[in-house]
Amino acid sequence: MYRRLNQSVVCADGFRMSVQANDTAYCSPRHSDAGKYSFVEVGFPSEKETLLMPWAESPEDPTGTVYGYVPVDVVTNVLVKHGGMVEGEVPPGVIAVRSD
Repeated sequence: MYRRLNQSVVCADGFRMSVQANDTAYCSPRHSDAGKYSFVEVGFPSEKETLLMPWAESPEDPTGTVYGYVPVDVVTNVLVKHGGMVEGEVPPGVIAVRSD
């Protein structure tokens, strides 16, 4: 079965991360095409992000790991901290803070 993945997020300050939610991701609800997610999977940020560390699968490798079941408000706060998105996609439920 084909799963469409969201394009990685790039923030105004250059920070990057993948933000996914589907039936194989660490998210809730755990199915594809939900109208709104409460928790999402973040993966492979371009640098260590302290706001995400409580959810790191492998905290010793903060840029080479996934972060499961991250609350959507935490992801929104990460976007704000890094100046907002300049490109990429986030699942429904995450506020897609855009750079001015």
